[in-house]
Amino acid sequence: MIKHLRSTLEKAKLLRSQPAQIVEPRGLLYIQQREFAVTTPKDGSVSILGSDDATTCHLVVLRHTGSGATCLTHCDGSDTEAEVSLIMSSVKSFSNTTEYGRLEVHLVGGFNDDRQLSQKLTNQLLRAFDLQPDDVHLVTFCVTELNDREEKDVHFPIIYGIAVNVKTAEIFPATFPEKGPDEDLRSAHILTGAALTNIYDAKMEQLHIGPYFWRPFPHVDFWLEQDDKQILQNLSTSPLAEPPHFVSHIRSTLTFLKEHPFPSHSLFPDRKPRIYKKNEEGLWEQVCNDKI
Repeated sequence: MIKHLRSTLEKAKLLRSQPAQIVEPRGLLYIQQREFAVTTPKDGSVSILGSDDATTCHLVVLRHTGSGATCLTHCDGSDTEAEVSLIMSSVKSFSNTTEYGRLEVHLVGGFNDDRQLSQKLTNQLLRAFDLQPDDVHLVTFCVTELNDREEKDVHFPIIYGIAVNVKTAEIFPATFPEKGPDEDLRSAHILTGAALTNIYDAKMEQLHIGPYFWRPFPHVDFWLEQDDKQILQNLSTSPLAEPPHFVSHIRSTLTFLKEHPFPSHSLFPDRKPRIYKKNEEGLWEQVCNDKI
């Protein structure tokens, strides 16, 4: 059951007024659309969870104030109720032994888009949290019309990305020069219709990518032949509001899908995930499967 706090509107105002900080890869765990990760302040590898490029999508931070267990996910409305249940159980699994504290949720993203997809997702998320048997306190509510700006009759989100500091619980607008590892592989997984996926094992401090399987992407050659305008119009939920790198990102993902029509052969022949750990510099480094 969701509990509203009066200060949520003030929080939204404060968040909107902050310029986006550039977050470098050291200590960062970047989360793509339809991915989530949970960790705690005890994590020696990851101190920041972050995600960006959200237009109609919403970024959700769920945190238990007692254990400090923190989850960040990037929701696009594909199966909101199931996704909220999943992140709730994930955060609670780290908070079972904590006798004090409460669950707090922060919702950021969306804008007044023409198709009202943002509004629909906002409503879905509020309803999904409201259906939870546990009390969830809504602390930050910076979504849809509260995250909207207008320029020459065109609407845009104010905040496209956020980061949460797992140690301090601070949430701030952010952009990320590095969105890896395996950015194309993870994007391909989304483009082929993935369900929400947990990518991080906090106990082992390891990032797990895959194994992912998909069928050959339909009409991939056709899409790669299209100009930027066609890709933007047909493969975006909000063509006018996308960040400038949207088309190059989609092209890169489509090229990857063309090169790997059968990931079970070329990417995951042993049916095992690609596993990464942070190295001494705080950057992701692949671990050989046989060493695990």
